[in-house]
Amino acid sequence: MKTKPVKKPTVVSPAAWLKARRTLLRAEKKFTRQQDEINARRRALPWVKVEKDYTFDSPKGRVSLADLFAGHSQLIVQHFMLGPGWDEGCSHCSYMMDHFAPTVPHLGARDVAFAAVSHAPIKEILPFKKRMGWDVNWVSAHGSDFNFDFHVSFTEQELKTGKVYYNYTRQSFPMEEAPGISVFARDAQGTIYHTYSTYGRGVEIIMSTYRLLDMVPKGRDEANDDYGMQWVRYHDEYESAAGA
Repeated sequence: MKTKPVKKPTVVSPAAWLKARRTLLRAEKKFTRQQDEINARRRALPWVKVEKDYTFDSPKGRVSLADLFAGHSQLIVQHFMLGPGWDEGCSHCSYMMDHFAPTVPHLGARDVAFAAVSHAPIKEILPFKKRMGWDVNWVSAHGSDFNFDFHVSFTEQELKTGKVYYNYTRQSFPMEEAPGISVFARDAQGTIYHTYSTYGRGVEIIMSTYRLLDMVPKGRDEANDDYGMQWVRYHDEYESAAGA
């Protein structure tokens, strides 16, 4: 993969650089405080009781939404784009999972379970999971309303209308599966609540690679791509992409 040289900006003295850096630091601190405020508002959102008894196929058989908590009181679900009959999962969702998977032990230490949920049958999920080497809980919502209720799977009839309900609005969407992250909580009586979901660019919250790219001179370097994340590959394909 050919790389372009870094575009060199104005070169200044260390003193001038320090002045500019301190100006930026003030803006960064303001942004951090704004993030703290938004995070607090996110946690303060009202909850919705989950009325349906959702069940999923897992490698160990049928499991419930409550089972996905694995003894914790909080659960994060990655809505992973892998539809019935697909040869492999979405490369962008795989990019997300590459960031999610290492966090699982740390989430568990803070009373948070993690699970990936896909629309494909479990027998189609497991080979791709093995290929990618992710040691995470991954279940199938095939035959369940779960993906449709959380607006990450769309029926053929919905797609034919030209618009689907995604990211809290009706819009055109090119595929029958979509990405997202949902959060659930369970109280002492075992009642489960939906507390938060994010879609579209909201899922960047887990993509720490983007945070790092945002720091380097080239940034994400996607301006000339046909679409954002066009450069992303499955993590076992970067070497072959570089060779090409």
